[in-house]
Formats: sequence, structure tokens, C-alpha cells
Amino acid sequence: MNPRRPGPATSAFADRAESSAVDDSKPCPCRRGEVFAECCGPLLAGRPAPSAEALMRSRFTAFAVGDTGYLRRSWYPGTRPDRLDLDSDRRWLFLEIHAVTGGGPFEQSGTVEFTAHYRDPDGRGRLHEISRFTRVDGAWCYVDGDIAG
Repeated sequence: MNPRRPGPATSAFADRAESSAVDDSKPCPCRRGEVFAECCGPLLAGRPAPSAEALMRSRFTAFAVGDTGYLRRSWYPGTRPDRLDLDSDRRWLFLEIHAVTGGGPFEQSGTVEFTAHYRDPDGRGRLHEISRFTRVDGAWCYVDGDIAG
């Protein structure tokens, strides 16, 4: 059991060793409106995402808390980088979902258009992307994305 995250011990926690502690009773960083324990927390702990949008939200949360293990595990094997280093000076603030195409429980692929807002030493910024997702052995994975205007 990880002392920073109450709940059942899983191998996923080993990858969270360097990530920021998240209080299960606080609002989830993805800002869907639920507390972390009922939103992205179970996905970061190893539960499969039910949709491409849920995976996108959980990946934003992983960026926000520094969970590189989850980011790599949820990345399509053919496009996953060998190494992933996050910018420790960048603080992810909130996520806006603009559009979702496909990515549901009975589909094999989908896209999510989003804007992720952040702050770094240069000030506030945003990443507007259209991300592609696919299933691998039934689990949703991030494939890649196109930066949008």
C-alpha cells in the first residue's frame, strides 16, 4: 500500500513513486467535477479507462501529478517514447474538452480535441491538441496528436 494513496496495492503504484501526492478527497485535476478517488484516481492505479475521453482526462491528471509511469503505460506501444521527462517548472492547471469523436465502449478508435492550460516561468500557456486513441487488447491507448491552431 502506498502511504500517499490509500487503497489496494498494485504494481501501478511503483511507477508513481516520483509523482506528487494526490488527496483522494480533493477535486480531480481533470476538473470533471468529481473527487480524485472517484474520477482519475482509479485509472492511474490501474483500472482500464472506459472511453477515449476518460483516458485523455486521466493522462492530463498524470501530467498534473507527474505520473510518468501511467503516461507511458497508456501510450500506444508503436508511438510510445523510450523515455519521458516532464518539465518540473510547468504546472498543469486545468483541462477543457472541446470535442470527442468515437472512443466509446463499442468502438476501436476515437479522437479528443482539448486545451490543456498550464503555467511555467514564462507565464500562462495552453496546449490545444486533437489526440488520437485506439484500443490494444481492449484497453484504450493514446496514439498521437496534432497541435491545433
